[in-house]
Amino acid sequence: MSASVRETGGFERAGTPSETGAAARLLALGRAELALLGRNKTALTTAVLIPVALAFAMKGAVEEMVSGTGLSAGTVLLPATLGYVLLFAVYSSLTSSYTARREELVLKRLRTGELLDREILAGTALPSVLLGLVQCVLLVVLGGLVLDAGMPTAPHLLVAGVVLGMAVVVGFAALSSVLAKSAEASQIAVLPFMMVSLAGSGMVVPPDILPERVASVLELLPLSPAMELIRAGWTGGEGLKETLGPLLTGLAWTVLALFAVQRWFRWEPRR
Repeated sequence: MSASVRETGGFERAGTPSETGAAARLLALGRAELALLGRNKTALTTAVLIPVALAFAMKGAVEEMVSGTGLSAGTVLLPATLGYVLLFAVYSSLTSSYTARREELVLKRLRTGELLDREILAGTALPSVLLGLVQCVLLVVLGGLVLDAGMPTAPHLLVAGVVLGMAVVVGFAALSSVLAKSAEASQIAVLPFMMVSLAGSGMVVPPDILPERVASVLELLPLSPAMELIRAGWTGGEGLKETLGPLLTGLAWTVLALFAVQRWFRWEPRR
């Protein structure tokens, strides 16, 4: 067993043979996590219903905000709804999962087997990410009809934004779990990132109606690049230079989050 157990904080394990493929191990862990998610009716209901409920709650406010600005309420509200999916269906849900698995010693036991650290983190994230992707697809198709936003004019930018947003929130979910002592406490640990993202990344207030200096600062927030690309999926973007900037900023946040997770993620329960 001493050859299998790794030091806390690293992603690598030396000298352990791989008896099964990485994809098979990830799928097996993902299926187990999906079964657990399906049994957690509260988490599942929250992840599915809150993004849609927020969209309906914000509809009147968004229509009033964009009145006279030349912006379409649908193309503002629908990208925001995808942002709600990233925050509630993926980030919040996954932070709770990482925390619960750690406190239940599941992560510690998994580290004594064949799974590498990165595979454990990815396998745990798989159900939440898949749920989020399914919601995004349904919202793009159905939300476009209900909100009269139409289909994306630049779907490649929309896909890039969603994938980038998923990478960012998965990294920050693992990092936020470090702050929580229990699954219940994780609902408090996620609040700073969620509040900053909701207020500053264009989900509640469209960046187009903000002063230019304020908008230029807020576009540096972790989820702002992903949200900008998602919005560009409907607006078409302003060119390669304007698209490359958010993409590089989002990738920088992803790398920074993964580095922090590698350095500080906790595999042992907090006592």
